[in-house]
Amino acid sequence: MHMTAYGPKPPALIGGAPPQEAAEQHEGAGHSEPRVVTRQEREAAVRSWLLLSAASASTSQTEWNREGIALLRCGALFGAVRMTADLVHAAAGSHEPGEVAGFLTAALFGGPTFFDQHSARYYALVPASTAARTEWREKRHSPAAESLGVGSYVGVPRPDLNGPHDGHFSYWCVPMHGPGDLCDPEAVSQLVAHGRHLLSTQGAVRGR
Repeated sequence: MHMTAYGPKPPALIGGAPPQEAAEQHEGAGHSEPRVVTRQEREAAVRSWLLLSAASASTSQTEWNREGIALLRCGALFGAVRMTADLVHAAAGSHEPGEVAGFLTAALFGGPTFFDQHSARYYALVPASTAARTEWREKRHSPAAESLGVGSYVGVPRPDLNGPHDGHFSYWCVPMHGPGDLCDPEAVSQLVAHGRHLLSTQGAVRGR
């Protein structure tokens, strides 16, 4: 709490303002309203952070500008869990992009995911240590899902490609909210286990 002790004389005015107003001006000095971060600023920060995993930042930047996708290294700043479209769609109960995005947002608590339409694979970006978890080391979810860590590379879409875009086969279902914003590994494992269970159930029903 700010306190000022005065002598027997009345306090001097600051800029001619009455004492109460002067105190309020002093109290408010150095304080400002929180600044809203724009989408463009967020995407620029995410772009800079992701490029730290590029073999050549300039080359990856050029790839993003030309192709909308750049090859980035896993195992340092982040890893990735690659999942088949069938698994994710089974878990989501839909293959409609908007509904799938809504499901992934809820299931992974807003963690970043993107979809490669060419390979029909979804990717969840996770901490680099995820590949060391038992379920991934033992390949319990293969081939429906696998963890990519040290020694792996992944094609990551440009940060502003949110949702299907003409001319670009890879896009973010759930964009990164900021540098280092990654999915919770446990939530990803639960999603994969749920999707595999539903796929096996559907297969059993069709086999009857």
